[in-house]
Order: sequence, then C-alpha cells, then structure tokens
Amino acid sequence: MTLPEVRTLAGAIRAEVAKAVVGQDETVEHLLVALLAEGHVLLEGPPGTAKTFLAQCFATALGLDFGRIQFTPDLLPGDILGSNLFNFQTSQFTLTRGPIFCDLLLADEINRTPPKTQAALLEAMQERRVTLDGETHALPEHFMVVATQNPIENQGVYPLPEAQLDRFLFKLLVPYPSSEEEAAIVTRFGKRQGPQRPADFGIAAVANGETIGQATAALDQVTMAEEIVDYVVRLVRATRDNADLSSGASPRAAVQLANAARARAALEGRDYVIPDDVKALAVAVLRHRLVLSPAAEIEGRAVETLVAKLVESTEAPR
Repeated sequence: MTLPEVRTLAGAIRAEVAKAVVGQDETVEHLLVALLAEGHVLLEGPPGTAKTFLAQCFATALGLDFGRIQFTPDLLPGDILGSNLFNFQTSQFTLTRGPIFCDLLLADEINRTPPKTQAALLEAMQERRVTLDGETHALPEHFMVVATQNPIENQGVYPLPEAQLDRFLFKLLVPYPSSEEEAAIVTRFGKRQGPQRPADFGIAAVANGETIGQATAALDQVTMAEEIVDYVVRLVRATRDNADLSSGASPRAAVQLANAARARAALEGRDYVIPDDVKALAVAVLRHRLVLSPAAEIEGRAVETLVAKLVESTEAPR
C-alpha cells in the first residue's frame, strides 16, 4: 500500500465514524495514529461523552473483531484471559478463551478493578500474547486496547500503576462537546430509544485485517532524519531534568513518540517526519508518563502545561 492510499483509507474510516459520532475529530485522529503505530489508547473523560460508542464505531469501520470488558472490583484475571477447564467427557483440560482474544478490546472503566486484575493486561499489551498455565497463546496481529476511565469519581477506583500507564501510547482527554455539537447530538440521538449500535447509523467496514496490515507496513516508507531523532530524544530527556517533575518519561516513550510521528506523517501522505508531527503528539504521548513533584502539585501545576513549555523550550530542527 502506498502512502496516498493510506491517507485515502484513513479518510474513509473518518467518514464512517462521523456517521454516528458528532465531533471528537481529534480523538479519532489519535486513534488512527495509534492504529498505524500499533499502540494502545487510554481515554479519560466524564460519563456520557461517547467514549465507549466511539470505540465501537471505530472497530466497526475497521472491520475488526470487537470485544468489551466491563472492569469491576470483583473482576479476576481469569475473567479476562480465560482458563483451562476440565472436561469430564474427554477427561482433558480444555482452554476457554477470555474476551481478550479479539482484535480491538475496549477496557471500560479500567481503573475500577484492583491492580492484580489490571496486571493481566500487561503481557497482552506489550507482547500481544497471554500465558495460561505455562502455555503461551498468541493474540491477533493487530490487537489493540482502548481503555476508558472516569476522572470525576475517586471512590472505588484503583489508579493504574506506572508500568501499565507506560504501555499506553496515548492518553486522550475527551471533553464535553461544544454547544453546536451538543445540539447536533440531541437532534441525532434524541429521537432514538434503546441502545445505540453502529449498524443503526449505516457504518460499514471499509477495511479488514489484511488492509490494516498493509497500511501498517507502509510506515516503512516514512523516513526520520537524524535531526528529528535527536529532537525526540532531547525532548524526552528534558522531562527527566525538570524540577517540577519527580519522574520523567522512559526510553519507551521516546520510541513510541517517534513511531507515532511516523504514523502521523503517513496519514498526511508524507514519506518524511517533520518537527510539527512530534509537537502535535507530544502532550498525548507524555502526559500519563510524568509524575509531578510535590511542590508542583501544591501549586496546582498541570502536566499538559509543563509538556507544552518543554516543547517550546526544546529547540526544533529547521
């Protein structure tokens, strides 16, 4: 697949999602970047902002097998991964696969389950495989996790450990819609009863696993100059030397930022990365990997503001 074809495919996916989802253009754009960069996405926003429905529409447009797990305090790792159950008819253990065996997994309200259960996703997100009773089982080639969490409630939630946050390519903040968008939402959905399904809005699959594989492989055509590599490294290393941050970004963050920048360039039909690709994605890649210092927390500093300042202060190549 050529880069212009990747751009055309992305446009078709956007058009299908837009049939049902009003607004959220930036979120959809980041989901497309994550798809090509083979990364995972964490969506954070108040209830009722279509996070779950957006993931469903996105999976439908891609033609991927969609799975959903509602995370609750009593959820166990076996409820996610599956287990080997004894079959009395055959006197053998039979693998019962859990909902994680799908192409696009929606981990709904992921912070409502204890760390023991959250950790069940670590191997799957990093290595695209799971281990059950000492036996390794491969996940689909294009396995992708889209997780959601509610930032409003603090009771009955378990903050994600840093090791798991670091496995998400992006953390996206899903805002409330504008007044015009909200009016369009009420017009579109106010006359409908019952659950909303992507098929009700005519969303059709414009891709499949093979097409997505070809689009992902097309990223090999995108080159990244040494100056851009140096820029990414300097930007990430700057997070480790900032007095307002007690913990900076990892080398994995630099690698994922570079991959995401290449994916963004491909979506725009370019075979080279420019500094604006890095700047446009820096906040989404870094915001969940940084830990504010106690002094910065007391002063009410925002991670997004600090990342924006680091982008401004880090000289970009010309």
